[in-house]
Amino acid sequence: MSDVRLVTASEGATIAAMLARAFHDDPAFGYILPEVRDRQRRLTRLFALLQQSDARAGMGLTTGDGAAATFWRGPGRATVGWWEMLCSAPALLAALGPAIPRALAVSAAIDAHLPPGDFWYLHIAGCDPAAQGRRLGGKLIRAGLARAAGRLPCYLETATEKNLGFYRALGWEPTGEWRVGREGPRFWSMLRPPG
Repeated sequence: MSDVRLVTASEGATIAAMLARAFHDDPAFGYILPEVRDRQRRLTRLFALLQQSDARAGMGLTTGDGAAATFWRGPGRATVGWWEMLCSAPALLAALGPAIPRALAVSAAIDAHLPPGDFWYLHIAGCDPAAQGRRLGGKLIRAGLARAAGRLPCYLETATEKNLGFYRALGWEPTGEWRVGREGPRFWSMLRPPG
């Protein structure tokens, strides 16, 4: 896995744009940002913020060509604290604009479904649509597991039902299915045992 490496700060904008393409049609981000014409621009700004936060709380991994990336939050760091939220409020407002209430509702629902105890949180896993089928996602996740697994479980949630089989093949099992409010996106929580 020599072509898997840590994300560097200098490539943040490139990785953010790639993740925006990867998540453009994701049900959760479609709910948060229903205006399709503006979604790519707003997602790029949002992913720039998310990856900075995740890098401080854990690690970001990418392929040599930057076509895929994963961001992991370390044990005890799954949620973003209020101080960090307050400090990033102007940038969040610029990224999300009028979508902030929907984004906060999704974030609160995700936080409410996190498992108890210590775990590694696979917060973001995305691959550029142009690079789909090259098995980059699985390679990055296995590399992250090699660095993070050990004695602690790993957790993720997905709003895309077709992802369940992909994550099951990598050792995760569904632990719950839930929805954001009455009309929001449906999510599946998944946990991978230690080791």
